[in-house]
Amino acid sequence: MLSKLAQCVESGKINKACPYPPNMKDQDGADELTKKALESGIKPDEILENALIPAMANVGDKFSRKEIYVPQMLMSAKAMNSAMKHLNPFFLSGETKRKGEFIIGTVAGDLHDIGKNLVSIMIEGGGWEVIDLGVDVGTEKFLKTIDENPGAIVGLSALLTTTMENMKKTVTALKEKHPGSKILIGGALVTQEYCDKIGADFYSPDPQGAVNYLKNFVSR
Repeated sequence: MLSKLAQCVESGKINKACPYPPNMKDQDGADELTKKALESGIKPDEILENALIPAMANVGDKFSRKEIYVPQMLMSAKAMNSAMKHLNPFFLSGETKRKGEFIIGTVAGDLHDIGKNLVSIMIEGGGWEVIDLGVDVGTEKFLKTIDENPGAIVGLSALLTTTMENMKKTVTALKEKHPGSKILIGGALVTQEYCDKIGADFYSPDPQGAVNYLKNFVSR
């Protein structure tokens, strides 16, 4: 059952009514299989660790190798979300633990969100609680959110050269107030050189790189 569920997530099969992908038409999707897995006694953390996380890791690897593109990744994300809606009550109750908290947002002045959303999807699929602050997020909001979620890791996105300066300001402010915080940055024009220059901790050109980096900071 978990193998079938992983296949549904990787293929973007959301539920039985979903016509995509054509070769899985009229079959149960991630929605139905997650519900059945829970009903059969499989624990939520087993479903996450043995089906959803491996499936999204495969999706991320394929995306990195350009074997799939944004539309296919978004379908996988929708399938994963249809599974997560059954698991989230267990996480919210504290019965099942997440790996940690990840705060993400596009920096002040920047309204681009596709890259940020892909990273959010992949990191949630990796077993983390994602706190998505949206776009045009000022430094104060990042500071307030990390104050409320001590120990959380922060991800900053910027797509424009003009807003990369705001990314620098946010990194500086976060490091001043929370010297031990870990900050990931990304965006079309962002580079490893820029990451080093502004004092961020990690840069990745693709979402899977961020997921792999976070494996170093699992809190359980």
